[in-house]
Amino acid sequence: MNAIGESRKEASDRKVEILNAKLKTRIGFWNVRTMYDTGKLAQVISEMRRYNIDILGVSESRWTGSGRLTTSTGETVLYSGRDDHQHREGVAIILKKEVEKSLIEWKPVNSRLMKIRVRGKQINTTIIQCYAPRNDSDDTRKDEFYEQLQVVLETTPRHDMRIVMGDLNAKMGNNNTEHDRAMGREGCGVMNENGERLAEFCTMHDLVIGGTLFQHKVIHKLTWHSPNGKDQNQIDHLIINGTWRRSLLDVKVKRGADVGSDHHLVTAVLRIKLKKTGSRKIARKQFDVGKLNDTKVRGYFVLQLKNRFQALADMLDHTEPKSDDINTMWEQTKTTYVKTSEACLGYKHKEKKEWLSDDTWQTVENRRALKKKVNEAKSERLKEKYRKQYQETNKVVRRKARADKRAYLENLASQAEEAARKGEQGKVYKITKIVSGKHRRTTEAPIVDKKGQLLTTESQQEARWAEHFQEVLNRPPPTTEPNIQHADNDLDISIEPPTKEEIVSAIKSQKNGKAPGQDNLNAELFKADPDLASKILQPLFKTIWEGKEIPDDWSEGIIIKIPKKGNLRDCNKWRGITLLSIPSKIKAKIIEQRLTEAVDKKLRNEQAGFRKGRGCIDQIFALRNCHGQKRETTGDSGK
Repeated sequence: MNAIGESRKEASDRKVEILNAKLKTRIGFWNVRTMYDTGKLAQVISEMRRYNIDILGVSESRWTGSGRLTTSTGETVLYSGRDDHQHREGVAIILKKEVEKSLIEWKPVNSRLMKIRVRGKQINTTIIQCYAPRNDSDDTRKDEFYEQLQVVLETTPRHDMRIVMGDLNAKMGNNNTEHDRAMGREGCGVMNENGERLAEFCTMHDLVIGGTLFQHKVIHKLTWHSPNGKDQNQIDHLIINGTWRRSLLDVKVKRGADVGSDHHLVTAVLRIKLKKTGSRKIARKQFDVGKLNDTKVRGYFVLQLKNRFQALADMLDHTEPKSDDINTMWEQTKTTYVKTSEACLGYKHKEKKEWLSDDTWQTVENRRALKKKVNEAKSERLKEKYRKQYQETNKVVRRKARADKRAYLENLASQAEEAARKGEQGKVYKITKIVSGKHRRTTEAPIVDKKGQLLTTESQQEARWAEHFQEVLNRPPPTTEPNIQHADNDLDISIEPPTKEEIVSAIKSQKNGKAPGQDNLNAELFKADPDLASKILQPLFKTIWEGKEIPDDWSEGIIIKIPKKGNLRDCNKWRGITLLSIPSKIKAKIIEQRLTEAVDKKLRNEQAGFRKGRGCIDQIFALRNCHGQKRETTGDSGK
């Protein structure tokens, strides 16, 4: 036993864990000049994966608004930009798929600042991504930036590891006199005004500038070069709080990374291990009901469904006593449908929308090779030669990316035309939104509470949504009861259990392409063979009618948020729709059909509103026409 009560084996295992390479996390930061260019995000992700970066901060993303999206390769992009639709400035943080599971919260501040907080095994980490004003900017803009940065730092939990990184447009130099606590002597160049501001800010807040601490070749410190290649500076930095200075193992420029920017990728290695935040939301898997359009698949599905229910019926015939519990009956029905669908249809797989062609990716590789030649050229003449070739190749990459995007959109348009010929209006609508550019990039931006305070954690946002929908859906009862007189005669409405014909009619009335309830059973599964489905559902409905009780599943729904216009951080700017179980909607349709049939006989022929196949358009037109003719005849202005 040692001094803290550990056995030799426990102490040995602990030492091994501390020295384990898995405790290291690699982060990067990069001014990519823009991610608004066609195909630029895919190029940034490609370099992120090539250098095995867990978290990548991006400066000058030039995206507008703020939000969150997931790429086709699984990375999560959090971004914060301008609200005036100008594609300038902007910051973003890209998380590897595994790292997203460690995300605790994130907050877009403005077009120059955002922060995330990730859970670590020993300590949580707050990362602030920056894009500071240039050295020649107004002092007012610089002061405003550092004031906002200070506010963000002050709202960070005190015990967190705090990292500030990005394009700070600050030259630090190698003279750390008066700022020895904030920087080392491994900086490049001569400190400029922005550098003095940054050094003073770091000294005040016990922060250390990581790029000035580690010995590297000068070329592995310089983060920016001028278009002609003659001027180079170290203006992109990673800053860490002094308490965790020793957890920063290295900061180094990766000159081989290339996305057509005049800044180099900078990476840092930290001795931290990220930890999952616990249970994450699991995406709902939906059955691939589109396969039922194939006659052979539909026939096989119906046959398997019939066989499984026959086997279930045979088993129940030999079971004594038979259960008449509605939840048990529904669970047996639901399970049989689910297992048959899994076996015959499988689940939908999200299609990867990679539209950049192999030819474009090859040109990207050629551009990277030319950058390497620029970096390694021994003479200015060769540098200038390769630099011109690099600039021309970069233009070719942009042209080819735009051409690939046009080809992708033209292909979508062709798919829309084919879908229109087949009458698949849902598919036409989705494609039209993509082609028109009106599809929303995200619906997961942080929201605010009733007082306008931004909610950054998932638990806070879930609580706010629950509060919002409780208020919207649970309105207080009216103070005075409506005085509705009883009808003289009761309507002749059947209250007997549904017949097979009623169930078939209700099944056929269900629309295709609608999301299922929490049981995950689409309407298409029942419409594959309405006669068979009616035989399966009839005993269930009979028990419901006689027992006056529905399955518990049918009284629950999934609320989906649909954005309206305006500030989407306000819950009131969203519309909630509830996804209900399809069999419960079939039951409701049966009741509606019975009511409609009875009521229609009592309504006057002039009643056009709220009647199937009729509307008030013609009546409104006639009324307006009469009113217009009267005004013409009498000269009445109508005021």
